[in-house]
Amino acid sequence: MHPETLALYQSRMADANAGAVVPPLSLSTTFERAADGSFPHGHIYGRTSNPNRDLLETTLAALEGGFAGLAFSSGQAATMTLLLGLRPGDHVIIPDNAYHGTPALLEELFHPWGLTYTRADFTNLADIQASIHENTRLIWIETPSNPLLKIADIQAIADLAHQAGAWCACDNTWATPILQRPLELGCDVVMHSTTKYIGGHSDVLSGALVFREDGELYQRVRRFQLLGGAIAAPFDCWLLLRGIKTLTTRVRAQSATAFQLAEFLDRHPAVEAVHYPGLESHPGYEIAQNQMAMFGAMLSVQIKDGAEAAMAVAGHVRLFTRATSLGGVESLIEHRASVEGPNTATPQNLLRISVGLEHADDLIADLEQALVYAKPL
Repeated sequence: MHPETLALYQSRMADANAGAVVPPLSLSTTFERAADGSFPHGHIYGRTSNPNRDLLETTLAALEGGFAGLAFSSGQAATMTLLLGLRPGDHVIIPDNAYHGTPALLEELFHPWGLTYTRADFTNLADIQASIHENTRLIWIETPSNPLLKIADIQAIADLAHQAGAWCACDNTWATPILQRPLELGCDVVMHSTTKYIGGHSDVLSGALVFREDGELYQRVRRFQLLGGAIAAPFDCWLLLRGIKTLTTRVRAQSATAFQLAEFLDRHPAVEAVHYPGLESHPGYEIAQNQMAMFGAMLSVQIKDGAEAAMAVAGHVRLFTRATSLGGVESLIEHRASVEGPNTATPQNLLRISVGLEHADDLIADLEQALVYAKPL
């Protein structure tokens, strides 16, 4: 099936009680046993399974082309549980540009536990190769990266991982399965902060992992999901399934608008640099063209004259909302370095933009009037 059809078909649930077209919400924390002690409906307790979570997990697996999905209470919970699937003494390689919560997890939680990690330039295969140790067990890709939108060659990096006897995981949050299919390019696991595009309405916090096949890593992570209990709640799953029904339409429309904004900003005299893989000047343009259906709805822009000028632009927008996060129907803008904290490597003059469903002309007009104020407030 095409993605539009699959998103609708897979997210259906037969309702024996009323024949409801929309999947019913199951809030029960426990499920009745049959007289012989069996569980005729397959559910025992809310932490181990739930009808809404089961449907979400199978739908996400179908969209990514994977063996199984696991739904969590946040994207960080998904990443954390995947890392728990490794063992003390293992080594992880992550990009030098990535969502700041990923290295924070490794440094503050898992390094004391016994994991080691190396940050590498994922646009340079030789740098990744040089970072591989005998105990490397996971290579973590993030493409497009947050917030510089660096592009990594998923197939080539997955090959490097497997040659080293390691697993390869990809944070596919920014691309979604509509624009990029890492499992088809050789990855073993895909991670989503489903809070973002999959939910799509800035009203649900959740995360997910999708595994390409059954095996040691999936079995360990599935067990830790059940034991740790950092699961997505039934109503969160219900909201995510609703978001999935419009995922294809939303992401394609948002991506088309983002391309127009990137072209406009790339020509503006107050702009120092635009980071968007759809621009032919972007160093990852050819790779992105090969592994993405479109170039996504995220972009970053560096404003001339530094941090104060960037903050002034963000301070004068009228349609964009000044807020963190991304992937919702509303357009957001934020000064990213101030979100990440004092140790950030993000340029101080960088604004990260999440493009929503407003008309492209209106968003361009808003940025144009705000860029007039590219000087300190």
